[in-house]
Amino acid sequence: MTQSTQWGAVLRSTEHLTLASQRRLLGRDSLAREYSVADISPVFRANGTQAPDSEDYNRLLEGGFADWRLQVDGLVENPLSLSLSELKHLPSRTQITRHDCVEGWSAIGQWQGVGLGKILDVARLKPGARYVVFHCADELEVTFDGSGRYYESIDLFDAYHPQTILAYAMNGKDLPVAHGAPLRLRVERQLGYKHAKYVMRIEVVSGFDMLGGGRGGYWEDRGYEWYAGI
Repeated sequence: MTQSTQWGAVLRSTEHLTLASQRRLLGRDSLAREYSVADISPVFRANGTQAPDSEDYNRLLEGGFADWRLQVDGLVENPLSLSLSELKHLPSRTQITRHDCVEGWSAIGQWQGVGLGKILDVARLKPGARYVVFHCADELEVTFDGSGRYYESIDLFDAYHPQTILAYAMNGKDLPVAHGAPLRLRVERQLGYKHAKYVMRIEVVSGFDMLGGGRGGYWEDRGYEWYAGI
């Protein structure tokens, strides 16, 4: 084992300690701070991709996302295929929260969307379900599976948190392309790179060892921590 590999193993072990400590200190329903409309940042930088370089995505965008559908599959009894209109007709949650980027900046924005836990309940999880994986439209550099598709994951503890939503609106308007249209994840107790944009498919899995580089996300495969709690 090389020194760098040993150091990586040490960092991953401390990540588990951080996760365990925060879970003990914060209950399942402990909320990230929410703000007032007056606190909304006049400028909210877009993290990550500004617009997916994908023919399929651009086709959907040109059609106003009328043909876009969210696929929910994996370890579920009832696979789903939901249009944007169907999502918008489900009970929604609006929250004003602070986005903290790993690059050191933050901004406050208002998000509206449907609770991820509500979608999972409709899909009915099978025994063995432990993680929720978000497959996205943005294509970056070629990844470990030969594609360039971005992906991210969270566990069921965070998936069922009341502030974890699939957001389709920002600051009272449809979600802009730069911020992940038509749908992005908001998982408010974690850093910004966990808030997957351009979500196309949700896959419920027992583990993510066989996905990408086996670390649970595009940036995690490149050295970021899987658990990015704040």
